[in-house]
Amino acid sequence: MATILKNHYVLAVPDAEATAQFFINVLGFKPVPVGDDGWRFVSKDNLLVMLGTCPNAIPPSQLGDHSYFAYLVVDDVDGYYSEIKAKDATTFSKPTNQPWGMREFGLATPDRHRIMIGQKIE
Repeated sequence: MATILKNHYVLAVPDAEATAQFFINVLGFKPVPVGDDGWRFVSKDNLLVMLGTCPNAIPPSQLGDHSYFAYLVVDDVDGYYSEIKAKDATTFSKPTNQPWGMREFGLATPDRHRIMIGQKIE
């Protein structure tokens, strides 16, 4: 059976450039050159997010729980939380130990896609 080597996420957003700037300036991603208008790619470590300008897509706020698109596991959840809060990121929970062995928090992109960030509790 094939091995998954990386994770790539594709998001439909109203303005790919504006959303890319959030990933770059708040979450610490780097821009990735792409030759197609209407698309912006950003990466951090082993993750790539492909942002496509889709002004007529259903807004994430209307998707309810389905607006979650990623669960990212990091090596310092409290440090990352502090970094992004200092940049005025919208979070909907603080780092909290969960019964499933993860310490995690949630955040929302400016478009209201939601991401969970977690760290395995040692």
